[in-house]
Amino acid sequence: MFKVIKRLLLLIVILGLASTAVVYGVLSLSLPALDGNGRSNAVVEPVKISRDALGQAVINANSRNDVAYGLGYAHGQDRFFQMDLLRRNAAGELSELFGEAALGLDKKMRFHQLRKRSQIILQTLPETDKQLLKSYAQGVNEGLAQVGYSSFEYLLTGAPQKPWQSEDSLLVIFSMYLDLQSATFERDQALIQIEQAYTKQMVDFLTQPSKYQAALDGSKLAPYSGGIPTLPTQTQHTVKSIEANQERGSNNWAVTGALTKTGAGMVSDDMHLSMAVPAIWYRAQLNYIQNGKPAQVTGVSLPGAPAIVVGTNNNIAWGFTNGYLDTADWIALNDDSKTWQVDEPIALPDGEVENYSLLLSEYGPVKYINEKPYALSWAAHQPYAVNMQLLKLEQAKTVDDALAVASDVGIPVQNLIVVDSQGNAAWKNMGGIPARKTPSELGVNADDYSVLWQQNELQRPFIKNPKSGRLWTGNSRVVSAEDNARFGNGGYALGARSSQIRDRLFEKQTFAESDFYALQLDNQARFLMPWHALLLKQLKADQTKNQQYITALENWQQCACSTSIGYTLVKRYRDEVINILFSNIESQLNQQQGTLKYVKRDLEPAVWQLINNKPDTWINPQFKSWDAQLHGAFNQTITKLTEQFGNNVQSWQWGKVNELVIEHPFAKQMPLLAKLLNMPTAAGFGDSYMPAVQGRSFGASQRFIAQPGHLEHAILAIPGGQSGHPLSEFYRAGFSDYVEGKHTPLLPQTLIHQIVISPVK
Repeated sequence: MFKVIKRLLLLIVILGLASTAVVYGVLSLSLPALDGNGRSNAVVEPVKISRDALGQAVINANSRNDVAYGLGYAHGQDRFFQMDLLRRNAAGELSELFGEAALGLDKKMRFHQLRKRSQIILQTLPETDKQLLKSYAQGVNEGLAQVGYSSFEYLLTGAPQKPWQSEDSLLVIFSMYLDLQSATFERDQALIQIEQAYTKQMVDFLTQPSKYQAALDGSKLAPYSGGIPTLPTQTQHTVKSIEANQERGSNNWAVTGALTKTGAGMVSDDMHLSMAVPAIWYRAQLNYIQNGKPAQVTGVSLPGAPAIVVGTNNNIAWGFTNGYLDTADWIALNDDSKTWQVDEPIALPDGEVENYSLLLSEYGPVKYINEKPYALSWAAHQPYAVNMQLLKLEQAKTVDDALAVASDVGIPVQNLIVVDSQGNAAWKNMGGIPARKTPSELGVNADDYSVLWQQNELQRPFIKNPKSGRLWTGNSRVVSAEDNARFGNGGYALGARSSQIRDRLFEKQTFAESDFYALQLDNQARFLMPWHALLLKQLKADQTKNQQYITALENWQQCACSTSIGYTLVKRYRDEVINILFSNIESQLNQQQGTLKYVKRDLEPAVWQLINNKPDTWINPQFKSWDAQLHGAFNQTITKLTEQFGNNVQSWQWGKVNELVIEHPFAKQMPLLAKLLNMPTAAGFGDSYMPAVQGRSFGASQRFIAQPGHLEHAILAIPGGQSGHPLSEFYRAGFSDYVEGKHTPLLPQTLIHQIVISPVK
């Protein structure tokens, strides 16, 4: 019997090894070749595609079009499936890959008709841009063809790899609109529903300006003075957890040369996005000849597009944060409003087609909000939404050159911060901004619709070389209080993060790259200090019962540090107070297919006004008093932490509760592949409302610091490798440096691979 068991175990081991060998064998077939020579009729002169130990793509060519081909070739080799997801997501075409499970998402995206818009915009582009996109697409397709075998994602889904088209690059830019701006019109919808269910006073109360204001001119918005609205009689029900919308945002800041030893300006940029495998950004350096002179630009590209998004040409260096100007309005249709219906066919894997009926109007696509028709006017739907003007930053010599380009660039509106080697630093909004003059967070009557929606706003405020020598943005209001009335609030961040960055910048008089990197990693919990004081006072009312929690709070380190238990308690307590206070409003909105999710980050001032004034109508029916309500929030905090992480408080350390988990899209569906596909987990470091933004799968998608003219110390760290292939030497390259906060060089290091593509003679 023992021998039989032993043989069975041996057989299982052999079969396991054999299956592993098969998996690795199949995967190895789709590894791209990184060395060799090839020919193409898509290039005019030879193109070199080199890679260093991180897999950073270094492209050398004699023209911008040939460089675009080379970048496309590298993207096609390393990131085609990611690119495919980006274009399909924007176009509402994921169901062809994933079947009916993706139909809901596809219908949500088809509402915007972005495939059709990309096709129309492509035809209006200058011929030079069309040729650039064509060269890039040819590079993508030939890089993909070089691989020879479909990647494992296509083998698993059974879907074909469709060739890249020029319009797909425009769809990739549209995908960033969806990531960065959709919360603007979702927030407006929630505010419309709140006004209808309650009053305009409630809208104003919930969205009142916070004390955390960090506009560059120091201006403050007038404080709310409308009083606390009476909440209608509440019904008792299970307290709802109000989900927080991920803050698609970023940090960037800069100093002029007066505050650096080199005399050059210095910029820092870390863009906050969802994290997955592969990482969203792709390291690249482009080298080419422009007007008879060599040009070099180094930074991060977005696979699917032929540009460096954030980076430097050694004359200037630039970075972005999401602008959050109001770029969307819901137009309330009336009986005279003309509407018509179109069918959007959505392909499924088996060749079947699901028709999605979409109602359109002259103002935009139509959605019913509380049974009333509203049309969405959004910057992304306008002709100026997308173009190739971002490429002009590559040729800018000074911040003035960059500022001159900003108003013409077709991307989601961003806070551009740019510095130059001469020591200048400047800020300006870059991207599509509707020229209509009166933005609204609530519905706009159709009779008040402005035809200026069809035009891009060219007159924009900017700041160059402020007296302090410092600039900062962090997704909160940057413009003056006066300009705020013109450009509106598209869902600004609260301002706590921007305020902390501003304050840190004024703590020093001279800066180097290491100082900026330390600020990127600043996880001091300034924002939560009032919550810490409130909770500690509450718990000390019964010291015997709460001693272990009091000890944790007294040793919380005042930071989102990995070993802090107290930080976890304070953060979760705040969440539960918000859930209890606003649960009935959330329930009311849920009945109308709405949510406070997109308004949650506005609530901080209202929460404290309620806590300090304790109005009776805001006591949740589960509790008899305000004290009971606040105690109930902490009890719920403990209950949830125990359910999620067990009753050992050591397992409630922030590094475990907020553990960084970066996963491949297929890992959850196929857990056996998780170890192969995912990045290693890492202890959580950072949170919201502080410069070091980090969630479980969200945070700084890159960390970039540069002084143009002095790039030998420039930094670029990314939470993942260059290649999307799990057997590639570059799949995880750079990830450990990112987690450990090392100063990963921006510039390519020793080149170890090279492909040369020559023209067909």
